[in-house]
Amino acid sequence: MPAQLAAAVRARVLIPLRFGDGYSVTAEAITFHGLADGAEHVALRLGDPAPGTVPLVRMHSECLTGDIFGSARCDCGPQLREAVERIADAGGVLLYLRQEGRGIGLYNKLDAYALQDQGLDTYQANSALGLPEDARDYTAAAQMLGALGFDGIDLLTNNPDKSGQLENLGITVRRRVPTAVHATGDNLRYLRAKAEHTGHTIALDALAS
Repeated sequence: MPAQLAAAVRARVLIPLRFGDGYSVTAEAITFHGLADGAEHVALRLGDPAPGTVPLVRMHSECLTGDIFGSARCDCGPQLREAVERIADAGGVLLYLRQEGRGIGLYNKLDAYALQDQGLDTYQANSALGLPEDARDYTAAAQMLGALGFDGIDLLTNNPDKSGQLENLGITVRRRVPTAVHATGDNLRYLRAKAEHTGHTIALDALAS
């Protein structure tokens, strides 16, 4: 990554995490100076990679409805819960990125939900609003990994665009590790759209309606 894009660690603090199902773990929350987009992204360092192993990383885009309110219209909340435990077991970091609605913001995301209720899929709804299907740029995530000294990682994701962007930004993705399929009756169309439209590695045979 070019020197002008380098970021630096700003502060570190330990935070005990507790989830609704009783799972708990302590994370080191890390903030940064110099992120390209100026947003307040945070890294949660979890576990301790064994010597010689590659850290497991998830880039998780903020989802207020799913992460906080438990919305079943997406799989974001269950993916976040899964990622924290898997990273704590393997050793690595979760990058919590302030990219609500694949980068379009909360209000626009809710507007897109209304269009989905009329029959559009998640990508069609964004386009109908005159917005990008996916507006996320992972430059800041690559900066965060660089500031933490991670130049090679295993990436916990179903999204090939995430690994592609990181590779282009100088982060070696040794392998892409898929998440579990968190299907509900309310998010099947959403998951199918991700698999069929943008090549997410979601097993469609697990999404029987």
